[in-house]
Amino acid sequence: MPDIPLTTLVLLCLAALAAGWIDAVVGGGGLLLLPVLLLGLPSNTPAAHALGTNKAVAIVGTTGAAVTYARKAPVDVRTAVRIGLAALAGSSAGAFFAAGMSTDVLKPVIMVVLLGVAAFVILRPAFGTAPATGPATRRQILAAIGLAGLGIGFYDGLIGPGTGTFLVLALTAVLHLDLVTASATAKIVNCCTNAGALATFAWQGAVLWQPAALMAVFNLAGGTLGAHTALKKGSGFVRVVLLTVVFALVGNLAYEQWIA
Repeated sequence: MPDIPLTTLVLLCLAALAAGWIDAVVGGGGLLLLPVLLLGLPSNTPAAHALGTNKAVAIVGTTGAAVTYARKAPVDVRTAVRIGLAALAGSSAGAFFAAGMSTDVLKPVIMVVLLGVAAFVILRPAFGTAPATGPATRRQILAAIGLAGLGIGFYDGLIGPGTGTFLVLALTAVLHLDLVTASATAKIVNCCTNAGALATFAWQGAVLWQPAALMAVFNLAGGTLGAHTALKKGSGFVRVVLLTVVFALVGNLAYEQWIA
């Protein structure tokens, strides 16, 4: 157990609770949890250990949210798992290329894409509010595997922040899901990518298991609560949270690119 003051440990647990809620509703919990871990862990802690600990915490909340959604939302688990396996392969490839590529070149492009997404969601109030008209076609499923699985999975391994949000947007657009069902499907996909990343970090010995276990309890509570909130409030509520997270992600990337 690292030497973490009690007040700092309490803040880490509260951040895990809030991140679990955000991630369950619309993705993007890592935007809160990872920076708090980087600040809260001892200054001599390698960055890889913060990343590994973040994955160990997040996978618990994501799994709790996925189970909650699967019980109460009309999720096609088989399709979600197929997309998730593709995302696992994509994230592995992204992590491989990340070692030799500067992400500073990509961050401005991602910011422009996110702002375009925000404008689209604002100008299309009906986006993600209508329920799916029927089962997804084979072409739609293949497109989702390519875009949400391989494409966004690759982004998750290469850069990471906002992966859950991108998944929700892609699944809504490609499979014509409402935002609640897209969030539910995204959680199952996220379980696959988190499992792959956690296995890699664990193999490298880059996970602080004791603080992760404590934080995971709070993340699980936040994830379960967030899933219940999204199911109760509906797509309109998820849309508001989605826009909030998108703008927060743009601000975070801008800060990292030009200020930090």
